[in-house]
Amino acid sequence: MEKSAPLGRSQNDLFRTAAPSTSASFRTRRDHTISRIFRRALTAVCFGLVIYIFVDRFSSSHTHAPTSSPKEELQAGASGKRPNGNLDTGDAFPLSSASSNRVPLEAHIMSKCPDAQDCLQQLIVPAMERVNDKVDFILSFIASVSEKTSEVDCKHGPAECIGNMLMLCAANLPFPPNDNLESSLTLGRTPTIRWLGFSNCLIGSYEEIPKRDLVEDCALEHGIDFDALNHCASQQDDQDPSDKFGDAPLSGIALLRESAQRSAQLGVTTSCTVRVNDSIWCIRDGGVWKDCAKDGEASNVSVLVDEVERLYKERN
Repeated sequence: MEKSAPLGRSQNDLFRTAAPSTSASFRTRRDHTISRIFRRALTAVCFGLVIYIFVDRFSSSHTHAPTSSPKEELQAGASGKRPNGNLDTGDAFPLSSASSNRVPLEAHIMSKCPDAQDCLQQLIVPAMERVNDKVDFILSFIASVSEKTSEVDCKHGPAECIGNMLMLCAANLPFPPNDNLESSLTLGRTPTIRWLGFSNCLIGSYEEIPKRDLVEDCALEHGIDFDALNHCASQQDDQDPSDKFGDAPLSGIALLRESAQRSAQLGVTTSCTVRVNDSIWCIRDGGVWKDCAKDGEASNVSVLVDEVERLYKERN
C-alpha cells in the first residue's frame, strides 16, 4: 500500500476548503432525507432545550430523569437513529467522568479501521451501557507523530486523521455549548454519553469518514455543536492540549498528537486494543479477538462488566 501524506499545518477549514487529497470526501449524499434547513432549525431548538435543562438541573436539588437510557443513547450511534427521533435533553453520564475511585477503561483505535468498529459495537458500547457510572473511559488513537514537526501520519491516510480529530474534539468541547469558540473557559466537557455516541455513529460508517453529511448527521443526533466541532478540527494552533481550561483555541491536531503519543508511550500499536485498570484486556485484530484476559473470555461483555464491578467494589 502506498504511504499517504501526513496531516500537518496546511489543513484549512475542514468543511469549507478541503485539501485536494480529501476533497472527494465531502460529496453530498444522494439519499439525504432531511433538508439542511430543517435540520439546522431543529439543532437550534434542541440546543436551546439542552441549555435550559442543564441550568434547571444544577439550580435544583432534584435530579431529572433522562429522556432515554444509556443503552438507547449509545446504540443510536451504531444505528444512525436517535430514540424517538429527537435530541436527548438528559445526560445519563456526568459532565466529567474523572474520579479516582472509578475503574480505568480505555480503547485504542484508528477511526477508519473495521476492527475498531467491531471493538466499539461488540464490546465497549454494550459494556458502557451497564457500567458507565463505574469507569473512567478514554478513547485513544494510534498514529505516527513527527518529533521534528507538527505532522501526524495515520495508517489509513489523512481522512483517518480527520476522523480521529473529530472524535477527540467532540470529547473535549465545552458543555453546555459555548458561543465563544476562542475560549474553553471553565465549563465542563462533553458528557461521555454524547461523545461516545457520536464516535460510535461515525465509526458505524467508517468508510465514509470524514464526509460532511455523515459528520453533521452524527453531531445532530448526539447533541454536538457542528460549528464548534469543525472549528476545533480545523484549528492549527498546536497549543499545549493539557491546558484544557485556558484561553487558547481547542486544537484537533494538538489533541491527536497528545493521544497518539500516549498510545506510543504505552506500547500500543494495534487497533483495537482494550485496556482495563491499565492492563491489556483484549485485542481485536484482523476480524478476530486476540490475547484476551480471563482465559480468552475477555471479549465477552459480561466478563468485562463483571471485572469492572469487581474492581470498582475493591476501590470503594
